[in-house]
Amino acid sequence: MSLPCSVGIMAHNEEGNLGRLLKALVSQRTSEVVLSEILVIASGCTDNTESVAREWAARDERIRLLVQERREGKASAVNLFLSQAREKIAVLCSADLLPTADAFEQVVAPFADPEIGMTTARPSPVNDPETFMGFAAHMLWDLHHHINLCSFKAGELIAFRKILERIPYHTVVDEASIEPVIRGQGYRALYVPTAIVYNKGPESVNDFLRQRRRIYAGHLSEREALGYSVSTMSGLKILRLVLRRLDWRPRPFLWTWAVAGLEAYGRVLGWRDYKKQRDHHIWEIAKTTKELGTVLSVEQACEASIEARRPIR
Repeated sequence: MSLPCSVGIMAHNEEGNLGRLLKALVSQRTSEVVLSEILVIASGCTDNTESVAREWAARDERIRLLVQERREGKASAVNLFLSQAREKIAVLCSADLLPTADAFEQVVAPFADPEIGMTTARPSPVNDPETFMGFAAHMLWDLHHHINLCSFKAGELIAFRKILERIPYHTVVDEASIEPVIRGQGYRALYVPTAIVYNKGPESVNDFLRQRRRIYAGHLSEREALGYSVSTMSGLKILRLVLRRLDWRPRPFLWTWAVAGLEAYGRVLGWRDYKKQRDHHIWEIAKTTKELGTVLSVEQACEASIEARRPIR
């Protein structure tokens, strides 16, 4: 039995990585899964994103470009994708990711079980863990991984049954808007740690805080609007996990608490934004997260699946 899916890529000025991502998608190794269409939603792009998408659309008939003349926020782009996607299984993939060779097979194959309504992949940062910001990226995604092993938390790439027509237009956490709808229909959500996607964490404190405050403010808004909290909202749960995995060597020990302090400060800023009803749905781009293509090639990503599945230290 084949499992056809529609893939949606939301892109704003992603010329640096979009070509690599599309190359990785059309090269996916699949047996049960069929990537029947790949929709690139280019929102208010001022670079060569649209040209890159058109070039790939000319090579592969599954690729289609949908253009939003103005940047209207990721939620608006997701809703355009949902209105155009033909298949019953949808996959949302950030344009600044690079999947390993079988990531889509891994993340979509579980839908052969009619009880599964949503899945998510495991992000693996390409940042240098020997630098402080690289350590922060690895620490956060490692925590995300271990939280996911106990309780589901959607991340950078998600797949879900297309039982919804739209998400709230002003949400900044699209996956957190989809998760309660899927669960509310009685479906199970599944974390697939063998579905590896590479990403790039912030390389500056300003970008880190910009990203973390936006996400936390978005989760607070979703909790108010939908009455649903994602599993990472509990600071106590995260603290317990940090303590269990604490590295007592001097540098990792000090850096761990420095990252924890930055995360706490980012949440305070996010809480303040939420209280002041600051609108994040069209957010300022964290530019240092957009340099994935200069660090990792498609070929490296496709050949590194086994290595990436090893636990991150």
